[in-house]
Amino acid sequence: MTKFLKMRERKPNRLINEKSPYLRQHAYNPVDWYPWGEEAFEKAEKEDKPIFLSIGYSTCHWCHVMEKESFEDDEVAKILNENYVAIKVDREERPDIDAVYMSVCQMMTGTGGWPLTVIMTPEKVPFFAGTYFPKESLYGRPGLKDILIRIAQLWKEDREKVLDSAQKVLTALKQTEEDSYIGDDIDESILHRGFTELFNSYDEIHGGFGSAPKFPVPHNLMFLLRYYKRTRNERALSMVSNTLTRMRLGGIWDHVGFGFHRYSTDREWLLPHFEKMLYDNALLMIAYAEAYQVTGEELFAQTVEEIAEYLIRDMLSPEGAFYSAEDADSEGEEGKFYTWTLKELEETLTSEELEIAFKVFNIAGEGNFHEEATRRKTGRNILHMKKTLSEYAQELGYDEDVLKQKIEDIRAKLFAKRKERVRPLRDDKVLTDWNGLAIAAFSKAGTALGRRDFIDRAKSCADFILERMFDEKGGLLHRYKEGSAQIHAFLEDYAYLIWGLTELYFATLSGRYLLEAKKLADFALDHFWDEENLGFFQTPDFGEKVLVRKKEIYDGATPSGNSVMAYNLVRLSRILSEPDYGKKAHQTLRAFSQVLLSFPSAHTFSLISADLLLTGGFELIAVGNRERALEDLLRLQKRFLPEGVYAFKDEELESLNDFLKTLSPPESEVSYYLCRDYRCEKPFEDISQVVESLSTLEGSPPR
Repeated sequence: MTKFLKMRERKPNRLINEKSPYLRQHAYNPVDWYPWGEEAFEKAEKEDKPIFLSIGYSTCHWCHVMEKESFEDDEVAKILNENYVAIKVDREERPDIDAVYMSVCQMMTGTGGWPLTVIMTPEKVPFFAGTYFPKESLYGRPGLKDILIRIAQLWKEDREKVLDSAQKVLTALKQTEEDSYIGDDIDESILHRGFTELFNSYDEIHGGFGSAPKFPVPHNLMFLLRYYKRTRNERALSMVSNTLTRMRLGGIWDHVGFGFHRYSTDREWLLPHFEKMLYDNALLMIAYAEAYQVTGEELFAQTVEEIAEYLIRDMLSPEGAFYSAEDADSEGEEGKFYTWTLKELEETLTSEELEIAFKVFNIAGEGNFHEEATRRKTGRNILHMKKTLSEYAQELGYDEDVLKQKIEDIRAKLFAKRKERVRPLRDDKVLTDWNGLAIAAFSKAGTALGRRDFIDRAKSCADFILERMFDEKGGLLHRYKEGSAQIHAFLEDYAYLIWGLTELYFATLSGRYLLEAKKLADFALDHFWDEENLGFFQTPDFGEKVLVRKKEIYDGATPSGNSVMAYNLVRLSRILSEPDYGKKAHQTLRAFSQVLLSFPSAHTFSLISADLLLTGGFELIAVGNRERALEDLLRLQKRFLPEGVYAFKDEELESLNDFLKTLSPPESEVSYYLCRDYRCEKPFEDISQVVESLSTLEGSPPR
């Protein structure tokens, strides 16, 4: 009997009323799920039951596996319903809850991941944590059923031991969060150490860092590009170029519909987990755009354009914002939508096209896609390339442009065929933080590639967020779904949106976006700043406190809110001549300096912020005709100038920056004031003079 028919036989639980697609996925489980809220905690206290907390997200493959094995199982549901109060949390909606209990899991087990499984008291204090558990114990791995039975027994018969364990966890968690990590000021040496650590973990053959599994981590590459610009260390540039090329050729890239999958389970970038996330693709757009600025490599520009095509085609909401993610699974199988049997290829392509596909996309008759756990081949193929287009053209005896067109014809046929398949689930909630990254990405891509349409897309997204994602008190909201914006925003929402709005200001010179960025920065300083130990909390002072109020500096799949806020404040301080912002940026990095110095390569966006602080950078202010100035500045921003900020003198900006009032009107159509180290050169009348002056200041810049 199909899952759909089983669902129809059952009455939905409370999750049916939630907006989260992840929670709704579990609405017909026999488990009596509750959403996070007082109703669940009051029930646990009243009935004297521990809480079973399960945290995941809608496109998480192992979350689906655990649901199928355990949460759809009547036997497991009976144990849960009789002995626990079960709570489901979408980590993308409530990153604050996820962050606290993930820290607990890492403390207790040394590892973490999703699904995150926690058992805790009605007071929310955990005493057991782990990730995925199979239903039955197997090969020494405990099964969920046995765990639930044993802990229920301990809860009833040895409560003191359970509560003692919970108290120890809480004490350790509070100590970790309340300790100060303020140390010495950071200097340029941290940048060199960060590079050395990345160099030592770099995969010379396949690109990327470490072995398997291998994650994109775009901010590592963004840091290396800046390090190359600072030091002219060619090794840094080759690490970036090789990594971006190998990723683009590998199976982690969707060669048919475009966009990057989440990560690779192997070191060759061949076998991905197939979910696609907005944040990965937005950050990778930035990394590829910047690499194109430095190298002029057309493959990088093409990748930027194709990621944009994927996001606009498949992830754009009618309102102009972007949805969150697409699942790895369809029809109950991971990767089924994205992989191909030999028969399917034979039915779709001509004999010549099939021959090309076999060689270029490395098709195997028995398939090259195997199950991650068993290594058993499935008979399906992941399209991937082992060589560049020019190398294949030479090998196959084609003119490169001819082969490129033939490959595009193959791709178009496969794309049309794939549209007939059942698509993976799309998580259609709109998250402010991830859309902030998308605004930054489309703005950056628009300036780097000279694509005004990308900038227009960033404007539409920003306008939606600014119009729909605020509460009545002026605070930002985190999630939009089905016409409703809810959940107080977290630090990442403010940080990423400020980043996006600043990039959009550079791409449009529209003062509205800079004004909104300043308002958000001021709000974050008012409600997230830690006066005692410096830095920013993840949650506002008026938000729900879940055991502890966390601060995060680790740059994982996405940069930390603190590292991006430091970056934002440095740039805003220079655009607005506001020294307090610069001071707060410095204090933010100093708040975590002990942690940063202990492992620089785990904090590469902090290194980007530090590089900007240490470099000094430049400010370029245009006075005169706005359209002419915008045209010139867009042309300038095709170059890789990450240390620069740009502004246009108008009434809006003058109201924020008194210094601009001292700048004289231009004698011609437009004048440019180039400022560095708190001094400005005499105004230039032509943008080419600015380029020449910048070249003199920095030596021979990339491109």
